Amino acid sequence: MKSLSYFFHLLIFTLLLPLPLTSSSSNELTTLLSWTHSLHPFSNWNPLDTNPCKCGNLPIEIGNLSNLEVIRAGGNKDIVGKIPEELGECKNLTVLGLADTKISGSIPNSLGKLIKLQTISIYSTLISGKIPNEIGNCSELVNLFLYENDLSGEIPFELGKLMKLEKILLWQNSFVGRIPDEIGNCSSLKILDLSLNYFSGGIPESLGKLSNLEELMLSNNNVSGSIPASVSNLTNLIQLQLDTNEISGLIPVEIGKLTMLTVFFAWQNKLEGRIPSELGDCLSLEALDLSYNKLSDSLPSGLFKLQNLTKLLLISNDISGFIPPEIGNCSSLIRLRLLDNKISGEIPREIGFLNNLSFLDLSENRLSGSVPLEIGKCKELQMLNLSNNSLSGDLHSFLSSLTMLEVLDVSMNNFSGEVPMSIGQLTSLLRVILSKNSFSGSIPSTLGKCSGIQLLDLSSNMFSGSIPRELFQIEALDIALNLSHNALSGVIPVEISALNKLSVLDLSHNMFEGDLTVFSGLENLVSLNISYNKFTGYLPDNKLFHLLAATDLVGNQGLCPNGHDSCFIENAAMAKMLNRSNSKRSEMIKVAIGLLSFLTVAMIIIGVVTVFRARKIVRDDNDSEMGRGDSWPWQFTPFQKVNFCVEQILKCLVESNVIGKGCSGIVYRAEMENGDVIAVKRLWPTTTEARSTARYDHSQSDKLAVNGGVRDSFSAEKRGGVEVLDENLRARPESEIEEMLQTLGVALLCVTSSPDDRPTMKDVVAMMKEIKQERDECVKVFDGTSRNHQHESNHNEVESSEMMKDSCPTTSSSSSINMHLHYSPHSSTTLS
Repeated sequence: MKSLSYFFHLLIFTLLLPLPLTSSSSNELTTLLSWTHSLHPFSNWNPLDTNPCKCGNLPIEIGNLSNLEVIRAGGNKDIVGKIPEELGECKNLTVLGLADTKISGSIPNSLGKLIKLQTISIYSTLISGKIPNEIGNCSELVNLFLYENDLSGEIPFELGKLMKLEKILLWQNSFVGRIPDEIGNCSSLKILDLSLNYFSGGIPESLGKLSNLEELMLSNNNVSGSIPASVSNLTNLIQLQLDTNEISGLIPVEIGKLTMLTVFFAWQNKLEGRIPSELGDCLSLEALDLSYNKLSDSLPSGLFKLQNLTKLLLISNDISGFIPPEIGNCSSLIRLRLLDNKISGEIPREIGFLNNLSFLDLSENRLSGSVPLEIGKCKELQMLNLSNNSLSGDLHSFLSSLTMLEVLDVSMNNFSGEVPMSIGQLTSLLRVILSKNSFSGSIPSTLGKCSGIQLLDLSSNMFSGSIPRELFQIEALDIALNLSHNALSGVIPVEISALNKLSVLDLSHNMFEGDLTVFSGLENLVSLNISYNKFTGYLPDNKLFHLLAATDLVGNQGLCPNGHDSCFIENAAMAKMLNRSNSKRSEMIKVAIGLLSFLTVAMIIIGVVTVFRARKIVRDDNDSEMGRGDSWPWQFTPFQKVNFCVEQILKCLVESNVIGKGCSGIVYRAEMENGDVIAVKRLWPTTTEARSTARYDHSQSDKLAVNGGVRDSFSAEKRGGVEVLDENLRARPESEIEEMLQTLGVALLCVTSSPDDRPTMKDVVAMMKEIKQERDECVKVFDGTSRNHQHESNHNEVESSEMMKDSCPTTSSSSSINMHLHYSPHSSTTLS
C-alpha cells in the first residue's frame, strides 16, 4: 500500500507537468523521481507515460508539497480513502479537484488553511459529514462544488464572509435547517443551487441584495412562507426555480420587474390567488410552470404578450373562465398544458396561429362546442389531449392535416359520427384513445397504415361490424387493444395471432362469436377480457387461460359446454378423438338407447294401466267388503233407532282400534261421526265342514253356533261326539233339521250362564222370525255347498253375528244396539 501512495505522488505531478516549473518545484520533481525509482513495483515506471496507472489513496505525504497549486484527479473511479488532513499544508493550492471519485470520509477542517484556494470541486463522491466552518477562511474561494454527496447538517453562516464566492452548488445532499441570511452578503454570488435537500424555513429577504445573482434554485426542499417581494431586486436573475416546496401566499406582482428572467418554476407548492398579469412584463420569459397549486381566477390576457414563451404549464389548479384569444400572440409556444382546471367555453380558433405548438393538453376541463378547424394548422402538433370535456361534433375537420401527431386522446366527450378514413394518414401515431364517446359506424381499416400505434382504445362507443383485418397488421401494437362496450360482431380473424407482442386485449361487451383458438398465439398477453359475447367451444390450453378470472369469461353461454373441468381444448380434443374412433359404436349405442327408451316408455304405460286396473279391482273388492257396492251380500237389521250407518262401523275395523281378542273373535273400539263410542265384535271364520250337523262345543264356553247363516257364535258340532237331536228327527229334511237346531240354539242362548250374553225377548222374537224366513234360502245355500264342496273348502265361512250383549233376559239397556247379518260366503262379521 505504501508503494501505491508513492505512485500517487507521480500521478499528481504528471498532471502538473504542463505547468511552468520553478527551480524549487523542479528540485521536488527530481527528488520524487529518484525516490519512486528506488521502489521495486515502480522502478520502471515513467511519469511521462500517457497511460499511467490511476489507483490508490491520497498519500499523507502530499502535505510535503508546499508549492503544489492544482490537484485534478476527477473521474478516477479507483481513487478511494479519505482526504488527508495534511492537504492543508499545501499553502499554494488553488484547485482541489476530486470529483466523480470514490473519495469518502469528511471534508477536513485543515482546508481552512488554504487561503489561496479558489475552487473546491468534490462532487459525485462518497464524502459525508458537515461542511467545516473553517471553509469561511478561504477568502479567495470562487467556486464551491459539493453536489451529489452525502453531506448533512446546516450550512455554516461563515460562508457569508466569502465576498468572491460566485457559485454555490450544494444540490442533492442531506442538508437541513434554514438557509442562512449571511448568504446575502456574498455580493459576487451568481449561482445558488440548494435543490434536493431538506432545507426549511422561509426564503431569506437578504437574498434580495444579491444583485449579481443569475440563478436561484431551491427546488425539492421544505421551504415555506411566501416569495419575498425583495426578489424583484434580482434584476440579473435568469432562472428562479422554487418548485416542490411548501411555499404559500400570492405570487408577488413585483416579479414582473425581472425582465431578464427566462425560467420561472413554482409548481407543486401552495400558491393561491390569481396569476399576476405583470408576469407579461417578463419579456424574456421562456418557461412558466405554476402547476399543482391553488391558483384561481381566469387566465390574464396580459400573460400572452410573451412572444418568447415556449412552455406554459398550469396543470391542476382552480383556474376558471375562458381561454383568451390573445393566446395566439404566443407564437413561440411549444407546450401548452392547462389540464385539470375549470376552464369553460370553446377552444379559441386563435390557437391555430401557434405554428410551433407540439403539445396541446386541455383535458379535464369544462370546454364545450366543436374543435375549431384552425387546430389543423398546428402542423407540428405531436400530442393532442382534449379528453374529459364536453366537446362535440366530429373529427373530420382537423385530423387529416396533423401528420406529426403521435398521441390523440379525445376520450370522455360527446363526439359522434364516423371516424374518418383519413386517420390513416397520421402515420406517426403511437397512441389513439377515442373511448367513451358516441362514435358509430365501422372501425376505419386505414388504421392499419398507422404501423407505429402501441395503444388503441376505441371502447364505449357504438362501433359496429367486424374488426378490420388491417388492424392486426400493426406490428407495434404491444400495450393495449381495447374494443369493449361496442356493437362489434362476427368471428375474430385468425390474423389476430400476428399481435404477438400485445399485453392487454379487451373485447368484452360485444357480439363476437366463434371459438377461442385464435387467441392461443398471443403469447405475451397478460390481460384478456372476452366477457359478454357469444363465444363458444373451449379455452386454449395455455397459461393465460388457466389464470383467467371467471369475470373475464362470464356472459358467453356457449363456452365450456361440458363444464369447467373439461373446458380446455386439450381435454375436449381427446374426447373428440375418442368419439371419432368409436363413432360407429356410438351410432349403435344411440339406436340401442332409442329402442330402450321406447321399451321403457311402453313398459311404463303398461305398468300404469296394470296398476290402475289393480287398484280398480281392489277398490271394487273394498267397496264390496266395506259395503260400498251397488248391493250388499248381507242385510243389516237394527232392532232400535240408531244414529249411524254400517259404513261408519266398518271403517273402524282396523288394527289400531283393537281393544281385545278372544276365542270367538276380535273386539274393536268404534267412534261414530256423532261422537258415540261403541264396541264391535268380529267373529273368527269357521270351516264349512258338517254344515248339516250340529254338535255341542265345550270349548266355546257353552256357546252354540248354527251353520248355515244364523248370526250365532257357537258351533253346531260337539267335538266330543255327543248328538243333540233325537234319532227319530234325523230323517227329517235338511231344512227342518236346520230350523230345529237354530231354534235350539236360541233356547240355549236364553239359558246361558252369563246374564250379559242372554238376549232380550225382543231379540228372541226377531231371531225366531228370521229362522223361519231364512229356511228356504239356507236350503239353497247348503245345496250349492254340497255340489261345490271342494271349491267351497278354499273359502272362509262368515258366521252370523252374535247378538249385542246389552242386557240380561230381564233387563234391557237403552244404549244397546242389536244387528243381524245374513250369510255371506266371504266374511264373518258380528257387531255388538
